[in-house]
Amino acid sequence: MQQQRTKPNPIDELRPRIRTRLEEATELLLCLDFDGTLAPIVDDPDEAAPTRAVSNVLEKITDEPDVTTAIVSGRGLADVRERVDGPRIYAGNHGLELERGDSVAVHPIARKRAARVDAVCEALEIALDPVPNARVENKRLTATVHYRSVPEPARPQVERLTRETVSRFGGEGLELSTGKAILEIGPSIDWGKGNAVGMLVADRSDGTVPIYIGDDVTDESAFRTVEPRGVGVRVGDDAPTAASGRVRSPEQVASLLEWFATTGVERVRNGPVP
Repeated sequence: MQQQRTKPNPIDELRPRIRTRLEEATELLLCLDFDGTLAPIVDDPDEAAPTRAVSNVLEKITDEPDVTTAIVSGRGLADVRERVDGPRIYAGNHGLELERGDSVAVHPIARKRAARVDAVCEALEIALDPVPNARVENKRLTATVHYRSVPEPARPQVERLTRETVSRFGGEGLELSTGKAILEIGPSIDWGKGNAVGMLVADRSDGTVPIYIGDDVTDESAFRTVEPRGVGVRVGDDAPTAASGRVRSPEQVASLLEWFATTGVERVRNGPVP
């Protein structure tokens, strides 16, 4: 049964619960979205970068032996790998690509349907060319249509043309989903960030506490995966979500990561505090 969405609590209200979880833990699994979480949302996705505070604290926490860090992004694996350095694990294309150590696994059905994604992107480049500032990003296994900078009156046209093109060239093999001023195109399979995070959780010991921090619709499956054994943290407003906690911005994400790097790691390392 799918977990019901409720309004998330400010993260400060959850700290006692998190402390208790960590005192009983043998390890912390820290899974992080990229855009809107580690990096502020920007008009040009090529310009996205982690804040300085995030980069500094990631450098600190990725060196901790009791913490495994993972980046779980909608971006292609190679793209996100270049934008943030240090974590042990990377999942790209919403978990369709998973890099652990020297091994990279790609979902076999997504690999087979990459040619359809290419065909859709080629058609969309032509169809959306007249629309100011519409952008098609081909990520090989998936694609994203960006319309954040498109004039408001033209946005329905972007959605209509995208839906028509995906239906014509992707058939039943591809599907369309929505995000924050984006349209996501990918293989129509039951797989998402939550599945990738589930694999990471299954790899760890029973004493591992999983944390997932993200900001968009595609992060909801990951929130459901870590709750209630661990904690999901939504970045943004207090709209209903499967995450139990909330921070407002990447700046607050940096503060939360600093807490995990100090107080959180201490709790894991020392066990129950009298």
